[in-house]
Amino acid sequence: MNDILEELQQRRAQARLGGGQKRIDSQHARGKLTARERLSLLLDPDSFEEFDMFVRHRSSDFGMDANRPAGDGVVTGWGTINGRKVFVFAQDFTVFGGSLSETHARKITKVQEMAMKHGAPIIGLQDSGGARIQEGVAALAGYTDVFSNNIKASGVVPQISVIMGPSAGGAVYSPALTDFIFMVRDSSYMFLTGPDVLKTVTNEVVTAEELGGAKTHTTKSSVADGAYDNDMEALAEIRRLFDFLPLSNRGPVPERPVFDTHERIDTAMDTLVPENPNVPYDMAELVTTIADEGDFFEIQRDFAKNILCGFIRLEGRTVGVVANQPMVLAGCLDSAASRKGGRFVRFCDAFDIPILTLVDVPGFLPGTAEEYNGVIKHGAKLLYAFGEATVPLVTVITRKAYGGAYCVMAPKNLGADVNYAWPTAQIAVMGAKGAVEILHRKELGEPDKIAAHTKDYEEKFLSPFRAAERGYIDEVIQPRSTRRRVCRAFSLLADKDADTPWKKHGNLPL
Repeated sequence: MNDILEELQQRRAQARLGGGQKRIDSQHARGKLTARERLSLLLDPDSFEEFDMFVRHRSSDFGMDANRPAGDGVVTGWGTINGRKVFVFAQDFTVFGGSLSETHARKITKVQEMAMKHGAPIIGLQDSGGARIQEGVAALAGYTDVFSNNIKASGVVPQISVIMGPSAGGAVYSPALTDFIFMVRDSSYMFLTGPDVLKTVTNEVVTAEELGGAKTHTTKSSVADGAYDNDMEALAEIRRLFDFLPLSNRGPVPERPVFDTHERIDTAMDTLVPENPNVPYDMAELVTTIADEGDFFEIQRDFAKNILCGFIRLEGRTVGVVANQPMVLAGCLDSAASRKGGRFVRFCDAFDIPILTLVDVPGFLPGTAEEYNGVIKHGAKLLYAFGEATVPLVTVITRKAYGGAYCVMAPKNLGADVNYAWPTAQIAVMGAKGAVEILHRKELGEPDKIAAHTKDYEEKFLSPFRAAERGYIDEVIQPRSTRRRVCRAFSLLADKDADTPWKKHGNLPL
Protein backbone atom coordinates (compact mmCIF):
# COMPACT_ATOMS: atom_id res chain seq x y z
CA MET A 1 0.00 0.00 0.00
CA ASN A 2 2.79 2.41 0.85
CA ASP A 3 4.36 1.81 -2.54
CA ILE A 4 1.10 2.69 -4.30
CA LEU A 5 0.67 5.85 -2.24
CA GLU A 6 4.26 6.86 -2.95
CA GLU A 7 3.71 6.31 -6.67
CA LEU A 8 0.57 8.49 -6.49
CA GLN A 9 2.53 11.30 -4.86
CA GLN A 10 5.30 11.00 -7.45
CA ARG A 11 2.81 11.10 -10.31
CA ARG A 12 1.11 14.15 -8.83
CA ALA A 13 4.42 15.93 -8.32
CA GLN A 14 5.39 15.22 -11.92
CA ALA A 15 2.02 16.44 -13.23
CA ARG A 16 2.30 19.67 -11.22
CA LEU A 17 5.63 20.43 -12.92
CA GLY A 18 3.86 20.67 -16.29
CA GLY A 19 6.52 21.09 -18.96
CA GLY A 20 9.33 20.95 -16.42
CA GLN A 21 11.28 23.31 -14.19
CA LYS A 22 13.21 24.86 -17.08
CA ARG A 23 10.04 25.98 -18.81
CA ILE A 24 8.55 27.16 -15.52
CA ASP A 25 11.64 29.34 -15.03
CA SER A 26 11.19 30.66 -18.57
CA GLN A 27 7.57 31.54 -17.79
CA HIS A 28 8.67 33.44 -14.68
CA ALA A 29 11.38 35.23 -16.66
CA ARG A 30 8.65 36.69 -18.89
CA GLY A 31 6.91 38.10 -15.83
CA LYS A 32 4.17 35.46 -16.03
CA LEU A 33 2.89 33.02 -13.44
CA THR A 34 2.27 29.35 -14.16
CA ALA A 35 -1.24 27.95 -14.55
CA ARG A 36 -1.29 26.52 -11.03
CA GLU A 37 0.13 29.66 -9.48
CA ARG A 38 -2.62 31.67 -11.17
CA LEU A 39 -5.33 29.36 -9.85
CA SER A 40 -3.91 29.58 -6.34
CA LEU A 41 -4.30 33.39 -6.47
CA LEU A 42 -7.73 33.31 -8.09
CA LEU A 43 -9.35 30.79 -5.75
CA ASP A 44 -9.76 30.68 -1.99
CA PRO A 45 -6.86 28.92 -0.22
CA ASP A 46 -7.10 25.11 -0.32
CA SER A 47 -10.43 25.22 -2.19
CA PHE A 48 -9.24 23.94 -5.59
CA GLU A 49 -10.33 20.44 -6.56
CA GLU A 50 -8.61 19.32 -9.73
CA PHE A 51 -10.02 17.05 -12.42
CA ASP A 52 -8.13 14.99 -15.02
CA MET A 53 -4.64 15.62 -13.67
CA PHE A 54 -3.32 12.49 -15.38
CA VAL A 55 -4.97 12.88 -18.80
CA ARG A 56 -2.49 12.56 -21.70
CA HIS A 57 -2.84 13.23 -25.40
CA ARG A 58 -3.27 10.32 -27.83
CA SER A 59 -1.41 11.64 -30.86
CA SER A 60 1.40 9.61 -32.37
CA ASP A 61 2.21 11.68 -35.47
CA PHE A 62 5.45 13.69 -35.72
CA GLY A 63 6.96 11.75 -32.81
CA MET A 64 4.33 13.00 -30.35
CA ASP A 65 4.02 9.56 -28.74
CA ALA A 66 7.45 10.10 -27.18
CA ASN A 67 6.29 13.22 -25.32
CA ARG A 68 3.06 12.77 -23.37
CA PRO A 69 3.07 15.00 -20.26
CA ALA A 70 0.30 14.49 -17.71
CA GLY A 71 -2.46 17.08 -17.87
CA ASP A 72 -1.88 17.86 -21.56
CA GLY A 73 -1.40 21.59 -21.14
CA VAL A 74 -4.47 22.63 -19.16
CA VAL A 75 -5.40 22.51 -15.46
CA THR A 76 -9.13 22.10 -14.80
CA GLY A 77 -11.42 21.78 -11.79
CA TRP A 78 -13.51 23.78 -9.37
CA GLY A 79 -13.06 25.84 -6.24
CA THR A 80 -14.51 28.83 -4.45
CA ILE A 81 -14.08 32.60 -4.52
CA ASN A 82 -15.07 34.12 -1.19
CA GLY A 83 -16.92 30.91 -0.47
CA ARG A 84 -18.94 30.83 -3.71
CA LYS A 85 -18.54 27.96 -6.19
CA VAL A 86 -16.77 28.46 -9.52
CA PHE A 87 -15.43 26.18 -12.26
CA VAL A 88 -12.05 26.99 -13.76
CA PHE A 89 -9.51 26.04 -16.37
CA ALA A 90 -6.01 27.44 -16.79
CA GLN A 91 -3.94 26.72 -19.88
CA ASP A 92 -0.34 25.76 -19.17
CA PHE A 93 2.07 27.45 -21.55
CA THR A 94 4.94 25.26 -20.32
CA VAL A 95 3.33 22.25 -22.06
CA PHE A 96 3.41 22.54 -25.86
CA GLY A 97 2.89 26.30 -25.54
CA GLY A 98 -0.57 25.70 -24.08
CA SER A 99 -1.74 24.48 -27.48
CA LEU A 100 -5.14 22.82 -27.66
CA SER A 101 -5.39 19.14 -28.52
CA GLU A 102 -8.34 16.78 -28.62
CA THR A 103 -7.87 15.73 -24.98
CA HIS A 104 -7.02 19.28 -23.86
CA ALA A 105 -10.38 20.37 -25.33
CA ARG A 106 -12.22 17.52 -23.63
CA LYS A 107 -10.90 18.63 -20.26
CA ILE A 108 -12.27 22.13 -20.89
CA THR A 109 -15.65 20.93 -22.18
CA LYS A 110 -16.00 18.71 -19.13
CA VAL A 111 -15.81 21.65 -16.70
CA GLN A 112 -18.02 23.74 -18.99
CA GLU A 113 -20.71 21.08 -18.84
CA MET A 114 -20.32 20.73 -15.08
CA ALA A 115 -20.64 24.51 -14.68
CA MET A 116 -23.95 24.48 -16.54
CA LYS A 117 -25.20 21.41 -14.66
CA HIS A 118 -24.35 22.80 -11.24
CA GLY A 119 -25.24 26.44 -11.97
CA ALA A 120 -21.89 28.08 -11.30
CA PRO A 121 -19.75 30.54 -13.33
CA ILE A 122 -16.75 29.42 -15.34
CA ILE A 123 -13.48 31.34 -15.52
CA GLY A 124 -10.90 30.50 -18.19
CA LEU A 125 -7.27 31.62 -17.86
CA GLN A 126 -6.03 31.66 -21.43
CA ASP A 127 -2.36 31.24 -22.32
CA SER A 128 -2.19 29.31 -25.57
CA GLY A 129 -0.50 29.35 -28.96
CA GLY A 130 -3.68 28.00 -30.57
CA ALA A 131 -4.56 24.62 -32.04
CA ARG A 132 -1.92 21.89 -31.81
CA ILE A 133 -0.70 21.57 -35.37
CA GLN A 134 0.40 17.94 -34.92
CA GLU A 135 -3.24 16.88 -34.34
CA GLY A 136 -4.78 18.66 -37.32
CA VAL A 137 -8.55 18.35 -37.61
CA ALA A 138 -8.89 16.65 -34.19
CA ALA A 139 -7.66 19.87 -32.56
CA LEU A 140 -10.02 21.96 -34.67
CA ALA A 141 -12.92 19.71 -33.72
CA GLY A 142 -11.91 20.16 -30.08
CA TYR A 143 -12.07 23.93 -30.45
CA THR A 144 -15.52 23.66 -32.00
CA ASP A 145 -16.72 21.59 -29.04
CA VAL A 146 -15.49 24.33 -26.70
CA PHE A 147 -17.21 27.03 -28.79
CA SER A 148 -20.45 25.05 -28.79
CA ASN A 149 -20.43 24.88 -25.00
CA ASN A 150 -19.64 28.60 -24.77
CA ILE A 151 -22.81 29.24 -26.75
CA LYS A 152 -24.89 26.82 -24.67
CA ALA A 153 -23.65 28.41 -21.45
CA SER A 154 -24.34 31.96 -22.66
CA GLY A 155 -27.05 33.44 -20.48
CA VAL A 156 -27.02 30.34 -18.26
CA VAL A 157 -23.88 30.93 -16.19
CA PRO A 158 -21.49 33.90 -16.27
CA GLN A 159 -18.37 33.21 -18.35
CA ILE A 160 -15.16 35.17 -17.80
CA SER A 161 -11.99 34.95 -19.89
CA VAL A 162 -8.63 36.25 -18.71
CA ILE A 163 -6.02 36.47 -21.47
CA MET A 164 -2.67 35.98 -19.74
CA GLY A 165 -0.44 35.20 -22.72
CA PRO A 166 -0.92 34.58 -26.43
CA SER A 167 -4.36 33.84 -27.87
CA ALA A 168 -4.11 33.46 -31.62
CA GLY A 169 -6.11 32.03 -34.48
CA GLY A 170 -9.06 29.89 -33.43
CA ALA A 171 -8.10 30.36 -29.77
CA VAL A 172 -9.64 33.85 -29.77
CA TYR A 173 -13.18 32.70 -30.44
CA SER A 174 -13.83 31.00 -27.12
CA PRO A 175 -13.05 34.23 -25.21
CA ALA A 176 -15.06 36.21 -27.75
CA LEU A 177 -18.11 34.08 -26.92
CA THR A 178 -17.83 34.71 -23.17
CA ASP A 179 -19.36 37.56 -21.20
CA PHE A 180 -16.18 39.37 -20.15
CA ILE A 181 -12.60 39.42 -21.42
CA PHE A 182 -9.69 40.86 -19.45
CA MET A 183 -6.06 41.13 -20.52
CA VAL A 184 -2.62 41.65 -19.00
CA ARG A 185 -0.60 44.55 -20.39
CA ASP A 186 2.63 43.74 -22.25
CA SER A 187 2.25 39.95 -21.89
CA SER A 188 -1.07 39.07 -23.52
CA TYR A 189 -2.37 39.53 -27.04
CA MET A 190 -5.24 38.36 -29.25
CA PHE A 191 -5.47 38.22 -33.02
CA LEU A 192 -6.75 35.96 -35.76
CA THR A 193 -3.75 36.50 -38.02
CA GLY A 194 -0.30 37.21 -36.62
CA PRO A 195 2.20 39.91 -37.60
CA ASP A 196 4.36 37.56 -39.71
CA VAL A 197 1.42 36.43 -41.83
CA LEU A 198 0.22 40.01 -42.23
CA LYS A 199 3.62 41.07 -43.49
CA THR A 200 3.61 38.28 -46.06
CA VAL A 201 0.02 38.59 -47.24
CA THR A 202 -0.82 42.30 -46.93
CA ASN A 203 2.65 43.81 -46.57
CA GLU A 204 1.60 45.44 -43.28
CA VAL A 205 4.36 45.78 -40.71
CA VAL A 206 3.00 45.72 -37.17
CA THR A 207 4.10 44.35 -33.81
CA ALA A 208 2.08 41.80 -31.85
CA GLU A 209 1.37 44.45 -29.23
CA GLU A 210 0.11 46.95 -31.80
CA LEU A 211 -1.96 44.32 -33.57
CA GLY A 212 -3.60 42.62 -30.63
CA GLY A 213 -2.23 43.89 -27.33
CA ALA A 214 -4.22 45.04 -24.32
CA LYS A 215 -4.23 48.71 -25.35
CA THR A 216 -5.54 47.88 -28.81
CA HIS A 217 -8.38 45.73 -27.53
CA THR A 218 -9.42 48.01 -24.66
CA THR A 219 -9.33 51.31 -26.57
CA LYS A 220 -9.94 50.52 -30.25
CA SER A 221 -11.58 47.18 -30.96
CA SER A 222 -13.60 46.85 -27.69
CA VAL A 223 -12.78 43.13 -27.68
CA ALA A 224 -11.50 43.34 -24.09
CA ASP A 225 -13.36 44.80 -21.11
CA GLY A 226 -10.30 45.76 -19.10
CA ALA A 227 -6.53 45.41 -18.76
CA TYR A 228 -4.19 45.10 -15.80
CA ASP A 229 -0.48 45.53 -15.25
CA ASN A 230 0.36 41.98 -14.19
CA ASP A 231 -1.09 38.55 -13.45
CA MET A 232 -1.58 39.26 -9.74
CA GLU A 233 -3.56 42.47 -10.26
CA ALA A 234 -5.69 40.83 -12.95
CA LEU A 235 -6.63 37.89 -10.74
CA ALA A 236 -7.40 40.14 -7.76
CA GLU A 237 -9.76 42.22 -9.92
CA ILE A 238 -11.46 39.11 -11.29
CA ARG A 239 -12.17 38.07 -7.71
CA ARG A 240 -13.69 41.54 -7.16
CA LEU A 241 -15.87 41.27 -10.29
CA PHE A 242 -16.97 37.76 -9.33
CA ASP A 243 -18.45 39.11 -6.09
CA PHE A 244 -20.89 41.24 -8.11
CA LEU A 245 -22.20 38.38 -10.25
CA PRO A 246 -24.94 35.83 -9.56
CA LEU A 247 -23.89 32.19 -9.87
CA SER A 248 -26.37 31.49 -12.66
CA ASN A 249 -29.50 32.75 -14.39
CA ARG A 250 -31.57 30.91 -11.77
CA GLY A 251 -29.85 32.38 -8.74
CA PRO A 252 -30.38 35.75 -7.04
CA VAL A 253 -27.91 38.59 -7.28
CA PRO A 254 -25.36 38.28 -4.48
CA GLU A 255 -25.99 40.20 -1.28
CA ARG A 256 -23.42 41.14 1.30
CA PRO A 257 -23.43 43.09 4.56
CA VAL A 258 -23.18 46.82 4.01
CA PHE A 259 -22.27 49.64 6.38
CA ASP A 260 -23.76 52.39 4.20
CA THR A 261 -27.33 53.44 4.93
CA HIS A 262 -29.78 53.89 2.08
CA GLU A 263 -30.96 57.09 3.81
CA ARG A 264 -27.63 58.80 3.16
CA ILE A 265 -28.02 62.36 1.82
CA ASP A 266 -25.27 64.10 -0.17
CA THR A 267 -25.78 67.84 -0.50
CA ALA A 268 -22.87 68.10 -2.96
CA MET A 269 -25.15 66.58 -5.61
CA ASP A 270 -27.31 69.71 -5.52
CA THR A 271 -24.49 71.60 -7.27
CA LEU A 272 -23.13 68.78 -9.45
CA VAL A 273 -24.86 70.05 -12.60
CA PRO A 274 -23.42 73.45 -13.65
CA GLU A 275 -25.77 76.38 -14.23
CA ASN A 276 -24.45 76.70 -17.78
CA PRO A 277 -25.97 73.75 -19.71
CA ASN A 278 -22.92 73.63 -21.98
CA VAL A 279 -20.45 73.02 -19.14
CA PRO A 280 -19.62 69.35 -18.51
CA TYR A 281 -19.45 67.53 -15.19
CA ASP A 282 -18.27 64.06 -14.19
CA MET A 283 -21.14 61.57 -14.13
CA ALA A 284 -18.83 59.06 -12.41
CA GLU A 285 -19.07 61.25 -9.32
CA LEU A 286 -22.82 60.66 -9.20
CA VAL A 287 -22.36 56.91 -9.73
CA THR A 288 -19.94 56.56 -6.82
CA THR A 289 -22.12 58.78 -4.63
CA ILE A 290 -25.15 56.57 -5.20
CA ALA A 291 -23.20 53.31 -4.74
CA ASP A 292 -22.73 51.56 -1.42
CA GLU A 293 -19.44 52.84 0.00
CA GLY A 294 -18.53 54.35 -3.40
CA ASP A 295 -17.67 50.94 -4.88
CA PHE A 296 -18.00 50.93 -8.70
CA PHE A 297 -16.59 48.17 -10.93
CA GLU A 298 -16.46 49.75 -14.37
CA ILE A 299 -16.62 47.68 -17.57
CA GLN A 300 -14.73 48.86 -20.69
CA ARG A 301 -13.39 51.94 -18.91
CA ASP A 302 -11.10 52.89 -21.81
CA PHE A 303 -13.53 52.39 -24.71
CA ALA A 304 -16.44 54.68 -25.67
CA LYS A 305 -15.85 56.89 -22.65
CA ASN A 306 -18.98 58.90 -23.44
CA ILE A 307 -20.97 56.15 -21.70
CA LEU A 308 -20.27 54.50 -18.35
CA CYS A 309 -21.17 50.86 -17.69
CA GLY A 310 -20.46 48.80 -14.62
CA PHE A 311 -21.64 47.31 -11.35
CA ILE A 312 -22.43 48.91 -8.01
CA ARG A 313 -24.29 47.70 -4.92
CA LEU A 314 -27.37 49.26 -3.39
CA GLU A 315 -28.24 48.05 0.11
CA GLY A 316 -25.75 45.25 -0.43
CA ARG A 317 -27.26 43.94 -3.69
CA THR A 318 -25.74 44.17 -7.19
CA VAL A 319 -27.12 46.73 -9.64
CA GLY A 320 -25.89 47.43 -13.18
CA VAL A 321 -25.33 51.07 -14.14
CA VAL A 322 -25.55 52.67 -17.59
CA ALA A 323 -24.80 56.39 -17.60
CA ASN A 324 -24.03 59.09 -20.15
CA GLN A 325 -20.73 60.87 -19.46
CA PRO A 326 -20.92 64.64 -20.24
CA MET A 327 -17.12 64.89 -19.90
CA VAL A 328 -16.67 63.07 -23.24
CA LEU A 329 -18.38 64.20 -26.46
CA ALA A 330 -20.85 66.07 -24.23
CA GLY A 331 -22.40 62.68 -23.43
CA CYS A 332 -23.60 62.12 -27.01
CA LEU A 333 -24.37 58.56 -28.03
CA ASP A 334 -22.42 57.16 -30.98
CA SER A 335 -21.91 53.74 -32.54
CA ALA A 336 -19.29 52.63 -30.04
CA ALA A 337 -21.24 53.80 -26.97
CA SER A 338 -24.41 52.13 -28.25
CA ARG A 339 -22.68 48.78 -28.74
CA LYS A 340 -20.99 49.00 -25.36
CA GLY A 341 -24.19 49.90 -23.55
CA GLY A 342 -26.36 47.41 -25.44
CA ARG A 343 -24.14 44.45 -24.65
CA PHE A 344 -23.94 45.39 -20.97
CA VAL A 345 -27.71 45.78 -20.66
CA ARG A 346 -28.26 42.37 -22.25
CA PHE A 347 -25.83 40.75 -19.81
CA CYS A 348 -27.63 42.29 -16.84
CA ASP A 349 -31.01 41.23 -18.18
CA ALA A 350 -29.81 37.66 -18.81
CA PHE A 351 -28.77 37.28 -15.17
CA ASP A 352 -31.58 39.24 -13.51
CA ILE A 353 -29.37 42.14 -12.43
CA PRO A 354 -31.46 45.34 -11.97
CA ILE A 355 -30.35 48.33 -14.05
CA LEU A 356 -29.98 51.98 -13.05
CA THR A 357 -29.82 54.42 -15.98
CA LEU A 358 -28.44 57.94 -15.48
CA VAL A 359 -29.28 60.24 -18.37
CA ASP A 360 -27.60 63.37 -19.67
CA VAL A 361 -27.62 63.00 -23.45
CA PRO A 362 -27.96 65.83 -25.99
CA GLY A 363 -28.48 63.40 -28.88
CA PHE A 364 -26.62 61.10 -31.21
CA LEU A 365 -23.23 62.25 -32.45
CA PRO A 366 -23.80 63.92 -35.85
CA GLY A 367 -21.60 63.59 -38.92
CA THR A 368 -20.96 61.53 -42.01
CA ALA A 369 -18.46 59.32 -40.20
CA GLU A 370 -21.11 58.11 -37.77
CA GLU A 371 -23.78 57.70 -40.43
CA TYR A 372 -21.42 55.72 -42.66
CA ASN A 373 -20.44 53.63 -39.64
CA GLY A 374 -24.04 52.54 -39.19
CA VAL A 375 -24.98 54.56 -36.11
CA ILE A 376 -28.65 53.90 -36.88
CA LYS A 377 -28.26 50.16 -36.48
CA HIS A 378 -25.79 50.43 -33.62
CA GLY A 379 -28.07 52.84 -31.78
CA ALA A 380 -30.88 50.35 -32.28
CA LYS A 381 -28.85 47.76 -30.34
CA LEU A 382 -29.03 49.83 -27.17
CA LEU A 383 -32.69 50.62 -27.84
CA TYR A 384 -33.46 46.92 -28.37
CA ALA A 385 -31.56 45.88 -25.25
CA PHE A 386 -33.47 48.26 -22.99
CA GLY A 387 -36.76 47.49 -24.72
CA GLU A 388 -36.52 43.71 -24.22
CA ALA A 389 -35.16 43.89 -20.66
CA THR A 390 -37.49 42.48 -18.02
CA VAL A 391 -35.35 43.26 -14.95
CA PRO A 392 -36.20 46.19 -12.67
CA LEU A 393 -35.33 49.42 -14.50
CA VAL A 394 -34.90 52.77 -12.74
CA THR A 395 -34.00 55.89 -14.72
CA VAL A 396 -32.79 59.25 -13.42
CA ILE A 397 -32.52 62.21 -15.83
CA THR A 398 -30.01 64.70 -14.49
CA ARG A 399 -29.87 67.23 -17.33
CA LYS A 400 -30.33 66.85 -21.10
CA ALA A 401 -32.57 64.19 -22.60
CA TYR A 402 -33.07 65.21 -26.20
CA GLY A 403 -34.69 63.63 -29.22
CA GLY A 404 -34.01 60.07 -30.28
CA ALA A 405 -31.32 59.70 -27.64
CA TYR A 406 -33.96 60.27 -24.94
CA CYS A 407 -36.00 57.48 -26.50
CA VAL A 408 -33.02 55.10 -26.32
CA MET A 409 -31.96 55.76 -22.71
CA ALA A 410 -34.64 53.74 -20.89
CA PRO A 411 -37.56 56.20 -20.79
CA LYS A 412 -40.95 55.32 -19.31
CA ASN A 413 -42.46 54.34 -22.66
CA LEU A 414 -39.66 51.86 -23.39
CA GLY A 415 -40.45 49.93 -20.23
CA ALA A 416 -38.59 51.64 -17.40
CA ASP A 417 -40.44 51.01 -14.15
CA VAL A 418 -39.56 54.16 -12.20
CA ASN A 419 -38.38 57.38 -13.84
CA TYR A 420 -37.04 60.29 -11.82
CA ALA A 421 -35.76 63.67 -12.96
CA TRP A 422 -33.69 66.32 -11.27
CA PRO A 423 -34.99 69.91 -11.38
CA THR A 424 -32.17 70.60 -13.86
CA ALA A 425 -33.56 68.06 -16.36
CA GLN A 426 -34.32 69.22 -19.89
CA ILE A 427 -36.59 66.81 -21.76
CA ALA A 428 -37.33 67.91 -25.31
CA VAL A 429 -36.96 67.08 -28.99
CA MET A 430 -33.89 69.33 -29.12
CA GLY A 431 -32.16 72.22 -27.40
CA ALA A 432 -33.66 75.72 -27.35
CA LYS A 433 -31.33 77.28 -29.94
CA GLY A 434 -31.93 74.63 -32.60
CA ALA A 435 -35.65 74.48 -31.95
CA VAL A 436 -36.16 78.25 -32.16
CA GLU A 437 -34.13 78.48 -35.38
CA ILE A 438 -36.49 75.93 -36.94
CA LEU A 439 -39.77 77.18 -35.47
CA HIS A 440 -39.07 80.86 -36.08
CA ARG A 441 -36.71 80.84 -39.03
CA LYS A 442 -38.44 83.87 -40.57
CA GLU A 443 -37.45 85.98 -37.56
CA LEU A 444 -33.76 84.99 -37.40
CA GLY A 445 -32.78 88.56 -38.31
CA GLU A 446 -34.56 89.97 -35.26
CA PRO A 447 -32.43 89.21 -32.14
CA ASP A 448 -34.98 90.50 -29.60
CA LYS A 449 -37.76 88.27 -30.90
CA ILE A 450 -35.43 85.27 -31.10
CA ALA A 451 -34.35 85.87 -27.50
CA ALA A 452 -37.98 86.02 -26.39
CA HIS A 453 -38.86 82.85 -28.27
CA THR A 454 -35.82 81.08 -26.78
CA LYS A 455 -36.81 82.05 -23.25
CA ASP A 456 -40.37 80.90 -23.89
CA TYR A 457 -39.17 77.56 -25.27
CA GLU A 458 -36.88 77.03 -22.29
CA GLU A 459 -39.69 77.69 -19.82
CA LYS A 460 -42.15 75.44 -21.60
CA PHE A 461 -40.00 72.55 -22.78
CA LEU A 462 -36.59 72.58 -21.06
CA SER A 463 -38.11 71.65 -17.76
CA PRO A 464 -38.95 68.30 -16.18
CA PHE A 465 -42.39 69.49 -15.14
CA ARG A 466 -43.95 69.24 -18.61
CA ALA A 467 -42.95 65.54 -18.71
CA ALA A 468 -44.09 65.10 -15.10
CA GLU A 469 -47.49 66.61 -15.94
CA ARG A 470 -48.00 63.91 -18.56
CA GLY A 471 -46.79 61.08 -16.34
CA TYR A 472 -43.58 60.36 -18.28
CA ILE A 473 -41.64 61.28 -15.14
CA ASP A 474 -42.81 59.73 -11.87
CA GLU A 475 -41.28 62.39 -9.65
CA VAL A 476 -38.98 65.39 -9.79
CA ILE A 477 -36.53 64.76 -6.96
CA GLN A 478 -33.84 66.65 -5.09
CA PRO A 479 -30.38 65.65 -6.33
CA ARG A 480 -29.19 65.20 -2.74
CA SER A 481 -31.80 62.46 -2.17
CA THR A 482 -31.02 60.44 -5.30
CA ARG A 483 -29.47 57.49 -3.45
CA ARG A 484 -32.42 57.19 -1.08
CA ARG A 485 -35.02 57.42 -3.85
CA VAL A 486 -33.21 54.94 -6.08
CA CYS A 487 -32.75 52.44 -3.24
CA ARG A 488 -36.45 52.64 -2.40
CA ALA A 489 -37.40 52.22 -6.06
CA PHE A 490 -35.37 49.02 -6.39
CA SER A 491 -36.83 47.78 -3.11
CA LEU A 492 -40.30 48.31 -4.58
CA LEU A 493 -39.35 46.44 -7.76
CA ALA A 494 -37.75 43.45 -6.04
CA ASP A 495 -40.78 41.27 -6.82
CA LYS A 496 -41.30 42.53 -10.39
CA ASP A 497 -42.90 39.95 -12.64
CA ALA A 498 -42.72 40.79 -16.35
CA ASP A 499 -45.20 39.19 -18.75
CA THR A 500 -43.81 38.97 -22.28
CA PRO A 501 -45.19 37.19 -25.37
CA TRP A 502 -43.65 33.81 -26.23
CA LYS A 503 -41.07 33.72 -29.01
CA LYS A 504 -38.04 31.64 -29.84
CA HIS A 505 -35.91 34.77 -29.84
CA GLY A 506 -35.97 38.25 -31.31
CA ASN A 507 -33.84 39.48 -34.20
CA LEU A 508 -31.34 41.80 -32.52
CA PRO A 509 -29.94 44.38 -34.99
CA LEU A 510 -26.41 42.93 -34.92
